[in-house]
Amino acid sequence: MPSNSSQKFISIRGANEHNLKKVDLDIPRDQLVVITGLSGSGKSTLAFDTIYAEGQRKYVESLSAYARQFLDQLQKPDIESIEGLPPTIAIEQRSASHNPRSTVATTTEIYDYLRLLFARGGQPRCWHVDEDGKPCGHLIESQSATQIIDQIMALTAGSRLMLLSPVIRGKKGNHKEVFDGLVKQGFVRARVNGTVVDLRQAGSDSEDGKVMKLDRYKAHNIEAVVDRIIVKDATDDPNGEVRNRVADSVELALRTSEGLIIVSELKDKAKDEWADTLYSEKYSCPHHPESSLQDMEPRLFSFNSPYGACPKCSGLGIVLEFDEDLIVPDKEKSISEGAIDAWRSGGKRSNVFYSRLLKKFCKYFEVDAKTPFKKLTKTARRILIHGTTDRDVKKFGYKFEGVIPHMQRRWENTDSEYVKTYLHEYLSEAACEVCSGARLKTEALHVFIESQWMVEDGSGATLGYPRLFNIQDVTDMTIEHAAQFFENLVLNDEQQQIAAPILKEVQARLGFMMSVGLSYLNLNRATGTLSGGEGQRIRLATQVGSGLVGCCYVLDEPTIGLHQRDNDRLINTLRHLTDIGNTVLVVEHDEDTIRAADYVIDIGPGPGRHGGTVVAQGSIKDLSKCKDSMTGKYLTGKMKLTIPDKRRELDHKHALTITGASENNLKGIDAAFPLGGLVCVTGVSGSGKSTLVNQILLRAVRKELHNSKDKPGKHDKVLNLKHVDRIIEVDQSPIGRTPRSNPATYTGVFDSVRKLFTQTRESKIRGYLPGRFSFNVKGGR
Repeated sequence: MPSNSSQKFISIRGANEHNLKKVDLDIPRDQLVVITGLSGSGKSTLAFDTIYAEGQRKYVESLSAYARQFLDQLQKPDIESIEGLPPTIAIEQRSASHNPRSTVATTTEIYDYLRLLFARGGQPRCWHVDEDGKPCGHLIESQSATQIIDQIMALTAGSRLMLLSPVIRGKKGNHKEVFDGLVKQGFVRARVNGTVVDLRQAGSDSEDGKVMKLDRYKAHNIEAVVDRIIVKDATDDPNGEVRNRVADSVELALRTSEGLIIVSELKDKAKDEWADTLYSEKYSCPHHPESSLQDMEPRLFSFNSPYGACPKCSGLGIVLEFDEDLIVPDKEKSISEGAIDAWRSGGKRSNVFYSRLLKKFCKYFEVDAKTPFKKLTKTARRILIHGTTDRDVKKFGYKFEGVIPHMQRRWENTDSEYVKTYLHEYLSEAACEVCSGARLKTEALHVFIESQWMVEDGSGATLGYPRLFNIQDVTDMTIEHAAQFFENLVLNDEQQQIAAPILKEVQARLGFMMSVGLSYLNLNRATGTLSGGEGQRIRLATQVGSGLVGCCYVLDEPTIGLHQRDNDRLINTLRHLTDIGNTVLVVEHDEDTIRAADYVIDIGPGPGRHGGTVVAQGSIKDLSKCKDSMTGKYLTGKMKLTIPDKRRELDHKHALTITGASENNLKGIDAAFPLGGLVCVTGVSGSGKSTLVNQILLRAVRKELHNSKDKPGKHDKVLNLKHVDRIIEVDQSPIGRTPRSNPATYTGVFDSVRKLFTQTRESKIRGYLPGRFSFNVKGGR
C-alpha cells in the first residue's frame, strides 16, 4: 500500500559530504531504489552518511533531552536541505555481534517467542533418573496440601525440619515492606539469602537492623520460617499431634507464598548444613518430589537469566577445561624429552619438582621414560594425564594425582596472576558436562511439546508420528526444519488458543529468513560465526518481521555472499518491504538487483575525487542511453569482463590437502588447495564453504604454525603444511576502531612520512625526532 504522505519524493539539495559535489536529487518514495557506481564513487556517502545520518539525526532531535543522552547522535551531514525524508533504518554490511550469548534465534526474536510457547503450552516431565539409568518421565502436575503433608510425614523419624514459605525469590530491592508485613502476620524468623534472622531485629530501624541494609540493586531470597519440627513415628504420635501441626504449618506456608513451600532438613548439625526440597501446588512429580518447578515462566527457558541458565556454565554452554593436546603438544616426544609441556615451563624450582613426580610415575607404573608418549599404553597415558582410580591404587600400590587434576587444583586455589596466566595457556573451550552444551537448567530441558516428526521410510516417502521436543531440540534445527516442525505441532484446543499468536510471529520470521536464502542456518548458531552478508540478511528478516511501514530502509550490498540461485528470493523480500509502504535504498553492484529496481541512481563517473556526481538516474533504459554511465555500458554488453587466455601455473604437487573433512554438513570430503595462485571456493549458500576454509584449513594451519588454541573442525589430516610459512586471515571485521587510526597509520606509511620530516633542516636544528610528528604522543599532538 502506498504511503499516506503527500510527499512523493525524498528531495536532496546541495549534498556535499565527503566527495559528493553539490548533488541535487529527487528519490521516489515507496519504491525499490538501487544506488550503484564504481567503488569509491560516493554511493555509501549518499546513502548512509547523508540520507540515513540526516534521518537518524532528525529522529533523535525529536526526543527529549533526557532520552537523547542515551543515544549516539550522528554528525549533521554537509547538505543544504532534505525534504520528504521518512524515519530511516540502516542495515549495514558489518560483522555480527561476537557476544557468545547472541544466536540466530535471539537476534531474530524467535527465541523470545519459543520461551513464551514452552512456558504457556509446554508439558513438564520428571527428570529423576533411577539406579538403572532410566528416567522417570512422569508428567509433572500440581500437588495438593495433603500430598505434601504425607511426604513430610514419610521422612525418617527424628528428622529435624524447618518449614519455610518463600515470599521473595530473586528480586531486587531492600524489601523493608516485606519484613514489616511478615512481622504483622506474626512471623518471628525468616531466612534471608540462606541465613536465618530474627524478624523483630530485621524490622527495626535501629543500627542493629542489619538485614534492612540489603543492597537494593541485588537480587535476594526471603523465606518466612513457618515452623520447626521433629518428625515422629506414628507409634510415638498416637493422637496425630505432629501431623496436625504439620498440616497447619503447610497450609499457612502455601497460603503465604501462593502455593510454594520449602522443607529444609538438617543434614549435619555440626556444620549446620541443610538440604532444601521445594514443594509446589503447581508443578511437582508425585513420585519424586525433588523434581519440582516453582513456576513455568519464560525466564525459566532463558540462558541469560540465573533462573534458566545452567549453573555450571552460566548459560554459555561451554566451559574452560585443561586440554590434553595443549598439555602434550608433541606426542612423538618421550617423558624424558619433555613431552609434558605444562610441567617444563613453570620455572626452575617447579621443573625440579615435576621431574621428581615423573620419575616416581615411571617407577611405580613401570613406564620407560624414553618411550614416545603416543606409544605408551592406554592405562599409562590415562593415569599420567587424569590420575589414578581406586582400582589403580590397589593394583600398583601408588596414588598419582595426574597432570590435569593437579593443574585444576592449582587453578582453583591460587591467587597469583602469574600462575593463572601460566595455566591459562593450557585451557580450551569444551562443552559443559552438566547441560551438554544446551545452556539451560535440567528442569527447563524437561519441558516438552509434541510435533509430527518427519521421517523418511525406505521408499523416500515421509511418515509422521508424535514426538516430544524440548526447547534445545528446536533450536538445534535448521530454519527450514524448524518451519516444518511448527507446521506439524500436536496441540489440544486450549494449547492451540495459547499458541496461535505465538506461532504466527515465529512462522513469519522463519518464512522471511528462508526467503533471503538462510534456510540452512541453525537457530542456535552463534551470530559471531556468521558472515557479514548473513548477519545483514538476518537483521533484514527481523525488520521484515516487525511489520513497520512508512520507513526508509538503507541496505549495503545485501547480495554479498548470496548465491545467484537465491537472488530472486532476496529481491522478493525487498519488494515486500516496498509493497507495505516503505522506501528501500540499496547500495549494490549485483546485476540482478539493479535490473529488478524501480529506480536506479548511478554515481560516478570515477572513484574518489573523480566521482561524487549523479551520472545517470531513472530506469535501466535511461542508464543504457547515458554515454558516461559505466554501469550502463556493462548492462548493455558494450563492456565486459575479459577472461585471460592464459593462466599462471599452480603448484599442485605441494597443494594444501584436507582429507576426511566432516565438520557441520561436510561429508568426509577431500579438498586440495594448490599454492602460488588465486584459489576460489564457491557453492550455494550453506554448502560448507566457510566450514571448509575457515573452520578447518585456517585453524589447522594456525595450530601447526602458531600453536593456536582454536580447535580445527573435524577432519583426518592436512597435508603439505611444511610448505607454508605464514597464514593471514582477511575478513569483514573493522581494521581499527580507534578514531586515531587511519589508512596511513594502519599501513605504516605514516612512519616513513614522519621520518622524512625529521630529515628537514628545521627539524635537525630543533632536534625533532619522529615522535614529534605523531598525533598519538604528547610531543606531537
